Parts: sequence; C-alpha cells; structure tokens
Amino acid sequence: MASKVIHAYYDDDDVLMHAVKKVKDAKYHIEEVYCPFPVHGLDKAMGLAPTRIAITSFIYGCVGLAVSIVMMNYIMIQDWPQDIGGKPSFSYLENMPAFVPIMFELTVFFAAHLMVITFYLRSKLWPFKKAENPDVRTTDDHFVMELAIHDNEKELKNLLMDTGAVEINVSEK
Repeated sequence: MASKVIHAYYDDDDVLMHAVKKVKDAKYHIEEVYCPFPVHGLDKAMGLAPTRIAITSFIYGCVGLAVSIVMMNYIMIQDWPQDIGGKPSFSYLENMPAFVPIMFELTVFFAAHLMVITFYLRSKLWPFKKAENPDVRTTDDHFVMELAIHDNEKELKNLLMDTGAVEINVSEK
C-alpha cells in the first residue's frame, strides 16, 4: 500500500518559515521541505539534528596528516635519502620544518575531497540519479512542504491553508 502525502506550496520563504513553525507547534511531522535555495534557519525550525560533517572533516584531515607524515618519512628518509643543499636526511624530526607545507596541503586535500564524497554518499546523490523533488517549480520559485497523511487529511488541509499555502495537493508516494 502506497502512503498518501500532502504537498503544500508556498511562494515566499518567510511564509514558509512561519508555516513550518505553525505545523511543528501543531505536533505534525514534516517529511521534507523542497526549496529553490537554502533558507536560513529552516533546519532548526523543522527540528532536524545538527550535522556531523564537521567531525568527519576533522577526522579526514587527521587521516591526511598521518598519510603525509608516513609518506614523507618513507620517501625522503628511509627509501631515498638525499643530501639537498648540504642538509642530510638523517631523521624525520630534523627535516620536519621543510615538510610542513606538504603536511598542510595533504591535510586540506584529504579533508575537502573525502568530505565531499561523504556528503554525496550520505545524501544519496550519485550520477544518473533521478530527481526526487515532487514538482519542477521547486527548482525555480516555489517551496513545497511534504507531510504524511494518517487519516487526518481535512485537518491538515485546513491547517496548511491557514499558514498561507498557495496550493495544496494530495498524492501517493
């Protein structure tokens, strides 16, 4: 059995924010909000948990730093030590100041690239994925709030009309 959802369309982000707060105050669960651009504070108004992407970025940066240290120690000290400009490569610690730019660059490289990959995988965005937005107007000038219907269609419609929705559609998901 397919579940029924209700889509409330809004044409202003301020009206949408007010509507989200009013719907949350009425103790309804908002499945998703589709927007043509990011709306500041919408995630907090919807009650979404804070993102952990910053934590993963820090971990990825630490991985990049570790890889750079191991790589430079192996390449420049153990595998092929060279006397460059009269500075022999006897130990990693003696040569570490010269390696700082490489450590910084690989830290940033790993953090940035792995964070983007994590974001795409977590958001289930991959090549050739079909768009999930319910209406093409959500990519241009309309905002859509999606709520699940649980034998309360009339109440939801009345509430959403009171919040300033310009259009309300019921559909199967």
